[in-house]
This record gives sequence, C-alpha cells and structure tokens, in this order.
Amino acid sequence: MRGGTTRRAASARGFGFAALAALPLISACSSVIPDTGGPRPGTTPPVSKPSPTPTPTPIGTPRPYTPRPSESGSVVAAKPIPATPNPPLAAPAPPATATTAAEAGVIAGPEYNELGVTAEQATAALKAFRLSCPSVVRRADASGLTQNAEWTESCNAAKGWADRDASNFFSRYFGTVQIGAGTAFVTGYYEPEIAASRDKRPGYDVPIYRRPGDLVDVDLGTFSKDLQGKKIRGRVEGSNFIPYYDRAAIESGALANRGLEIAWAADAAEFFFLQVQGSGRLRLPDGNIMRIGYETQNGRDYVGIGKLLLDRGELKTGQASMQGILDYLRADPVRGAAVMNENPSWVFFRELTGAGPLGALGVPVTGRASVAADPKYVPLGAPVFLSLDRAEPNGLWVAQDTGGAIKGANRFDSFWGAGEQARAIAGGMSGRGSALLLLPRASVARLTIRR
Repeated sequence: MRGGTTRRAASARGFGFAALAALPLISACSSVIPDTGGPRPGTTPPVSKPSPTPTPTPIGTPRPYTPRPSESGSVVAAKPIPATPNPPLAAPAPPATATTAAEAGVIAGPEYNELGVTAEQATAALKAFRLSCPSVVRRADASGLTQNAEWTESCNAAKGWADRDASNFFSRYFGTVQIGAGTAFVTGYYEPEIAASRDKRPGYDVPIYRRPGDLVDVDLGTFSKDLQGKKIRGRVEGSNFIPYYDRAAIESGALANRGLEIAWAADAAEFFFLQVQGSGRLRLPDGNIMRIGYETQNGRDYVGIGKLLLDRGELKTGQASMQGILDYLRADPVRGAAVMNENPSWVFFRELTGAGPLGALGVPVTGRASVAADPKYVPLGAPVFLSLDRAEPNGLWVAQDTGGAIKGANRFDSFWGAGEQARAIAGGMSGRGSALLLLPRASVARLTIRR
C-alpha cells in the first residue's frame, strides 16, 4: 500500500502497499522478479547444488498463533486467462541512472482509438479519472512528465462529460506515450474482509493498532540538499534517534497496554495479509462492518515472505499465491508465526467512516479501474493502458494509488475490489506485457516527436 490508505496503502499504499503486489511471487509487496534461469554472462554454473538457505531464528518469541480463518469457504487463486500482449514500442535503452519517467525516456504511442478499449472500460476509467481531477490539477508531478495546467482542459471537460461517451473523451483529450522500454509487470490487490471485534474478547486477540505517538517522521532533505526527497521513520530514545520497533517486537508486546488498539482480529495470518493490502473491512461479531485504512508504517523495509519460502524450497512456484502462503502459515502455527516475523514491516491503521478504500490521491479506488503505480514514473491520476499475457487486467485503468513494492517504470498493481472473486483474481495475479500512459495532448506534444 501505498502513501495512501489502501494497500498494498501498503505505502499501500506509504508501504502502498499495494499491494498484493508482491503476493504472486510472492513478495502486496516484494518487487523482486525471479531470475529467468541459466547462468549470467561471464559466470560458470556451479558443479554441485548449493545447500538450501537455512531458516533464520526470528528475533523475540513468536506470538502464539491460533488459526481462525474468517473468509467464507476456501477461495483458491483464479486460473489465469491467457492473452497475447502487444509488444512494447521500439525505444532506446533507458539510462541506467534514470530515476524518473522523464529521465527514462518518452516516445509517442498510437492514438487512443487504436488501442481497442471497450466502452465499459472507458466508462469506468472516466469515472475514476473524474474523482482524481481535484488532486491532479494541484499535485506536483514527481515523474517530470506533466505540468498542472496541462490537466485543466481534460479535468474541466470530465465534469460534465457523459459516461456513455467516455471513449470519445479519451480520444479527444489524450495522447499515449511509452516510458522507457515499455515492458510491464502487473500484480493485484483487493480489499479483504476479516473477522474482528472492536474490543478484545475470546477468539479476538490480534491487536490492530493506530499510529503510536512516539513514531516520528524525519524529512532528511531539511538537513542536507543531497538528501532531498528522502525520509525515514523511527523513535527517540534518550538523545538518540533509532529505528522503530519491528514486527517481532510489536508481536512480543512492545506496544501493548498503551491504548493504541482500534480493533482486535481473529486470525493473525489474515491480518498479516490485510496489512499487505493496506486496507480492509472488519466483520464484527454483530454482523456490522468496520472499514479501516492505512495510516502509516513503522519505517522498516518490507520483506516478502513468499520469496523467502520459495528460496528455501518450502514452497513450490505454483504454491506462491496468497492462498498458498496462507495454507502454509496455518499448517504449522508456530512456524507460521516465526515466518511472519521475518517481515519487519508493520502497518498502522485508522478507521474509515466515509467512502473507501482510499488511494494515494485521497479519493476512493475503484475495483477493476484503479491501479497503484510509482509516482516517479506515472503521474498519479493518469490513465494507463495495459496489454498483458493475462487477459483479466488488459485494458484501461487509472493510476490512483502507490505501493511499497510498486517501484520503477511500467510496474503496476491492479485493484480488484472486495469479495471472493476479487480475492481469487488478486491473490494470484501476475501479468507481463506492455504499458502505455495516457497524458494530456499538451504534455505529449511537449515531450515527444511523433513517430
């Protein structure tokens, strides 16, 4: 999440969450993409197979974990629907030093009418874009691609544009561009629903914390121009500024008895994945729903436990979906608690009383229409066209969120909404192909020379 208040909010989206971004590999949110296999150039394959990576001993005593699954039924990852993606446009290799879209290189793409976007997708994207406009026209664009005034024409038009005529809206006001090599990698996230209670009671003993008062954000740019844009989180101990408590310490009671609990979850593993998502719904004992969203994160780096388990051989590639990892954690609760503690990141939540879940723009994200992206490569609020080897995410989306694992050019995390179908699709989502950004025509004209 990412930061926003959703996931992977997992910032989801500050952490960007997003997030379930990392789950398919898994890493909601590790951004590491596995090797394609074979020795690297200039290396010699090892003669013997290396020993498996030993399982590290977690710091602190793992909190006892009693599995209490709260999802209805056993939802398995959806079977992918294969598709043939459009190849990326031919482009110069981006500089190795590039850290933004403008530095990575921009080339003009085809006209919107050539993309094959369905009317339904265009309508959903227009509605999402309209929600984003108030933030887009005043937000500084970290990607270097757009200027605030360049969004004014399309945002003004979107206010009164008929949803049924959305395709003509995008055709009129937007051109397409490819960032760098254009090679896309897309994962998925959703809004989970887990069993919880506002008060601690038998069967509900997993604390869901609000932001602690001693968690301090530091903007390093105020100390040195060389550190502009860099921030850290921690706490003050005596005269020292030190890292904030990690997951193992929090699970061992570092925040207990401080009145920080906003609710108590029933199942530790499901709450772990709700943290990866960055937001979710709590189904209370009386049947009512409490919605929570990302508030902040402890400043510790996210570690994708799925990748750890894959590297150790404890999971096979086909088991590395969210659903497969949940099965692993529940099979041995002691081992499961220790593995979860190997991800030191912890997400703090706040109760949401309005529409949600909220993305990094502060507006609700929409299932099958919103994606999380890296704001250094995608202007938040910009439409995105995806063409992947998996059919479900293909089409038009709007970048409305960020995520801790969603970093770099053409890296996206697709949001699928709530419910069992959303959980099934997002939990195993992993698609590769190409991506195009839709930018105001004034931006495209300034950035590119037509092919």
